[in-house]
Amino acid sequence: MQTFSLFSPQPDREQQAAEQLAQFLLRHPDVLLLTGAGISTASGIPDYRDADGVRRGNAPVQGPEFRRQEAVRRRYWARSMVGWPLLSRALPNAGHLAIAQLAQQGRIGGLITQNVDGLHQQAGSKDVTELHGSIHGVVCLACHASYTRRFIQDMLEQSNPQMAGAIATPAPDGDALLEPSQLATFHVPHCPQCGGVLKPDVVFFGDGVPPACAAEAQRKMEQASALLVIGSSVMVYSSFRLCRMAAETGKPVAAINLGKTRADHLLVFKTEAPAQAILPSVAALLNR
Repeated sequence: MQTFSLFSPQPDREQQAAEQLAQFLLRHPDVLLLTGAGISTASGIPDYRDADGVRRGNAPVQGPEFRRQEAVRRRYWARSMVGWPLLSRALPNAGHLAIAQLAQQGRIGGLITQNVDGLHQQAGSKDVTELHGSIHGVVCLACHASYTRRFIQDMLEQSNPQMAGAIATPAPDGDALLEPSQLATFHVPHCPQCGGVLKPDVVFFGDGVPPACAAEAQRKMEQASALLVIGSSVMVYSSFRLCRMAAETGKPVAAINLGKTRADHLLVFKTEAPAQAILPSVAALLNR
């Protein structure tokens, strides 16, 4: 595997990396893009892992525990009430915009994201497969009613005025780090229609990707002639399986990522660069 780093002292490294990526896209105009948390950090959204692929902070909420335990739901919704406003105000960065531009130029095939922030759509990308759902929706586990996250935020703030203006350290995907004492008096929201348990419309850790979404991602991979991973360590199986699927069918896999990925042994090359730095250069080269 060949690796390019934008942090190398050679002044032409960035240009070489951009040119190599541009050539990759020219050879594979139907390339499938798979994006992760690393593309959204420049929009102010923290990611899950460090450069070695090791998870930062405490373990995230597990889906089975969320459905089973009121205390886990209280922890989730309290932290989300404080953390979601930051995510809701996030704007697409140059990396998201460059991907939308590449699609408009006919330089890529499909787009799959592990992110739940909706920033690709805000940037103008179409037909985005959200592998892990969207944080901007909420569903009832009992009657299956759906709500916007904004509507549930209003409910949360009305039921928990003591939390108004709370300050906490932001965590990935609209989470925030709160002191346990702040959870004691927190009121968990329930479905306005049936009183059932409300869950964000995302795939929690410990849960599987919905079959229809997994099938859509597989179809996109089958239709593509190559895979480009952007801002993801692909440590979770739902994304790594796409890398493995590509490699097993003889399709080249490349990556733009700061640090280690689970698929390093499958890559034909990797560019260690922030997506917002390299992708606009690639789009500019291909637009000449």
